[in-house]
Amino acid sequence: MTILKAIPILLASFALGNWFLSEAKKAKIARKPWYTPYFTVPGILILIVFMIPLYLHFFY
Repeated sequence: MTILKAIPILLASFALGNWFLSEAKKAKIARKPWYTPYFTVPGILILIVFMIPLYLHFFY
């Protein structure tokens, strides 16, 4: 049952990672700065996901 709960999370992270990677490749081809992909929708979602543990650590 635990594995069944993890499958949607893994699929979502795979999709988000591929989306971010495609944005990063577009930025590299356009010779934009390295931080440009982080200002796109998938980049912001990834930053939010990484900030959740910090938020929980400091405020709970």
